[in-house]
Amino acid sequence: MTSQTAWPDGRRPLAPGHASRTAIRVLVHASDPLIASGLLAMLRPTPGIEIVTDPQNADVTVAVADDCLQEAFQPGTSRLVLIADELRQAELWTAIEHGLVVLVPRAEATARTRLLRAITDAREGRGDLPAEQLGNVLRGLKQLQETTLGPRDLTLAGLSLRETEVIRLLADGLDTAEIAERLIYSERTVKNVLHNLLSRLNLRNRAHAVAYALRHGLI
Repeated sequence: MTSQTAWPDGRRPLAPGHASRTAIRVLVHASDPLIASGLLAMLRPTPGIEIVTDPQNADVTVAVADDCLQEAFQPGTSRLVLIADELRQAELWTAIEHGLVVLVPRAEATARTRLLRAITDAREGRGDLPAEQLGNVLRGLKQLQETTLGPRDLTLAGLSLRETEVIRLLADGLDTAEIAERLIYSERTVKNVLHNLLSRLNLRNRAHAVAYALRHGLI
């Protein structure tokens, strides 16, 4: 097996001498002691992986969803690799709220290279869901837009259509009067749109709003 096969993104496991400085810090959680021991035995010998026990110190949490899904979620988890099968939509949303990045079916989690790839992807923020679960997410997002965001004139990006129009023109260098003329709004309306946006997102000024929108790919 080549390093490209084991590590699809082209990175090799780190040499033992570098592990303490640049290793991926991994917390393993499973309510079944045998499963936890098996995962630890699989991961501990791996260069570039450092096992930790404090959720606050972990880069990635590898959790097994047993009988009680809630027990798989650890306080402070930011990047979660969840080992589970057939999550219901509500369970999937709960997992996403707790930092889910990669969902690994149980049958695949027994392969060391698959688990290592999941951990690397999670640390780098590369999401990975089985096709059927991805379908659940897309349907859930559509429902969220139709029932909650749409009636409030919000989009999945977090901005209303009006806010998006104003920020895009602001980024193009237009002032309040020019934006009002372009969108056929009053200047007061443009000022109110910007004031509400700054307040809701806790932004300092218009330049900060433009930077925020660009950084998050909103415009």
